Amino acid sequence: MADKSGIEWTEATWNPVTGCDRVSVGCDNCYAMALAKRLKSMGAEKYQNDGDPRTSGPGFGVTIHPSALDIPRRWRAPRVVFVNSMSDLFHAQVPIEFIHDVFDVMRETPQHTYQILTKRSLRLRRIAERIDWPANVWMGVSVENADQQIRIDHLRSVPAAVRFLSCEPLLGPLNNLDLREIGWVIAGGESGTGHRPMDPEWVRDIRDACMEANVPFFFKQWGGRTPKSKGRELDGRKWDSMPALIA
Repeated sequence: MADKSGIEWTEATWNPVTGCDRVSVGCDNCYAMALAKRLKSMGAEKYQNDGDPRTSGPGFGVTIHPSALDIPRRWRAPRVVFVNSMSDLFHAQVPIEFIHDVFDVMRETPQHTYQILTKRSLRLRRIAERIDWPANVWMGVSVENADQQIRIDHLRSVPAAVRFLSCEPLLGPLNNLDLREIGWVIAGGESGTGHRPMDPEWVRDIRDACMEANVPFFFKQWGGRTPKSKGRELDGRKWDSMPALIA
């Protein structure tokens, strides 16, 4: 759990769940999996993956952390909080009761703005129908290539104040990107050893679609083994637009 974050589009991270597994090609070089050995020292109840048919590869055990639920309550000053940077809240092996517990905490701490990101958009859509969605919770889906654009349709049905897309790592062009009812888009290249290249035209197409639809666009990085060395500029400037925080 981090009161400060190096992620450019948030201020803090909160991990009431850790652990995940591969569900699509965007997971292949997951940074969280590289830290799995460190997570083994974090004691909690464990829900191990026994071969869920909706997953397609190895990962590290899904673990809930009930003791972490009180952390946002101790943060007095308002923060923008990325929920589960080390997991996916809507993973099939996160009990729905615990998901409700997480939402209860977010509802009870309206001074914070929470950002949740998932690749399990179908489960998100189903569970969202049973949640009293707090106004301070933004919901996003990962869209790394055209094969995953169906996640955007699932997201549109979620009653979040802000629905957003994370096109990172961007691994291919997005075809005819439909931004109806989408309030923010993040894009970026893959980083680290074994990173896959990103074509600048893929990013430009997303930026142009955002500008045409008047949707805030945030360009996070070009990626590469040392992503900071390549900078964050696209066509001579940084793109750091975000939705307005709800007072």
